[in-house]
Amino acid sequence: MTQDSNGPSPDDALARLSGSLSRTRRIGAVVALVAGLAGLVFVGLLWATEPGGLPGRTQVAFGGLMALCLVWSGYGGWALTRRVPMFALDRVVAAWIALAASVVTTAGLEAVVPRQGVASVVGAVLIGVSAVLAVRAHLRRAALLRRKRELS
Repeated sequence: MTQDSNGPSPDDALARLSGSLSRTRRIGAVVALVAGLAGLVFVGLLWATEPGGLPGRTQVAFGGLMALCLVWSGYGGWALTRRVPMFALDRVVAAWIALAASVVTTAGLEAVVPRQGVASVVGAVLIGVSAVLAVRAHLRRAALLRRKRELS
């Protein structure tokens, strides 16, 4: 490890990181994986056991929910199998998944829920929270990249 008057380089600092996730990050990844798989199984079984033919938009809603559950379980599995510390880019990826899921969920609510006002409010809250998380993730990553350039 090289060290000059400014301390270790950013690459040296990254090289010292351990090869495992922190306990908090590991729990978060496990929750994403398990919740995604549980949702996938639950929605799939619900869809499969519905009697008779379902309307087209209901079938699309079931398919969309299953796709969202698959994405979250994929993200959780990816985070766990990488076995490296979570970086700012991982937060950006998770924030974009949340934002996309919120937009798709809101569109589904608008199409299915009879009382559009309630769906609009719930959707606006979901999109608002996930958008704030996405902006924060991008700002944090930009700040870290800026700091890395300053230290190089």
